[in-house]
Amino acid sequence: MSVLLKYIGSGEKPIFPLEDKLQYCGRMDFDYKGGLLWVYPCSYVKLRFTGKSIKAVLTNHKGYWNNEMGWILDGKEGRGVLADSGVTVIDIAAELSDGEHELCFYKRMDSCHMVVFHGFVVDEDFELLEPPVRPARRIEVYGDSVSAGEVSEAVEYSGQPDPEHDGEYSNSYYSYSWITARKLGAELHNIAQGGIALLEGEGYFNMPETKGMEYVYDKIQYQPWFGVKEWDFSKYIPQLVLVVIGQNDKHPYDYMKEDYDGERAAVWRKRYAAFIRKLRSVYPEAHIICKTTILYHDKSWDSAIHQVVQELQDAHVHYFEYSNNSVGTPGHVRRPEAEKMAEELCRFVEELNRKWSVFQDS
Repeated sequence: MSVLLKYIGSGEKPIFPLEDKLQYCGRMDFDYKGGLLWVYPCSYVKLRFTGKSIKAVLTNHKGYWNNEMGWILDGKEGRGVLADSGVTVIDIAAELSDGEHELCFYKRMDSCHMVVFHGFVVDEDFELLEPPVRPARRIEVYGDSVSAGEVSEAVEYSGQPDPEHDGEYSNSYYSYSWITARKLGAELHNIAQGGIALLEGEGYFNMPETKGMEYVYDKIQYQPWFGVKEWDFSKYIPQLVLVVIGQNDKHPYDYMKEDYDGERAAVWRKRYAAFIRKLRSVYPEAHIICKTTILYHDKSWDSAIHQVVQELQDAHVHYFEYSNNSVGTPGHVRRPEAEKMAEELCRFVEELNRKWSVFQDS
């Protein structure tokens, strides 16, 4: 028996996850038992409908922090807390007005948790309409906590260190990455994980046996405690890829700062170049932007990335810096700062598009 059917009450009916008129975006597992497995931030389902009420039914698998889901319903934001384990039913709306409505129900956080989406419970008169037109532009981001929107809602701490928190300030909707995608009218796959570096044994993700983006980039699910599954790259082909790695790599030793010409720094640059070449082989038509963010870090990492881009001598690989790159904030990027980052990045992307027809739509 479907998990969803257990939560159907009087006067209600199910909307199963594979309904044709549900529109998904994000790297997710459609073959997962009992529903769709969502891992990455910014993963979402969009729908247009008429009806009075809608609830989401999910099973949460918590790694750490308190976990929440988010939604935008008719332009208004909402959020719902997930149980640490087992099924959660989130009341998104009740007693809606007559007429058409549009919902984007999304994952606010990175793989601090995984969630299985079982579907929606709706009123008997609920009707799905044709989904919104899917954007022709497609972006993919490989990044860390800043790209994931971690602590982005702590706006009163803009330009300051992070406050004490248990995940409640994290919201991928206000990551510079998703803001950029919305401004550009693009879909986004956000392969972003807090604490991640490029190489295994560096950074903060999965301590003490840290995993790097070299390991994560080709996975649907990559948390060792949950089980690993590879991604089929043919399912989503972006025209633009952002590689935003090089801030957590200083842990446990900032070798790029301390010994730029040393062996470890040279190895990192070689592996970074190899990673870019991997992405070029996977997406031969895509343009790749290599960068970091405004979060404090030593500029030697930006110099290293810039050096690699220059040495690659590839017209499809570009280097970008923000006006306050590496010096903008000692804490995570808040919503206002992310908006400014997105504005600067969009200007750069649109200039690339004019020169190279990145999106082939202008």
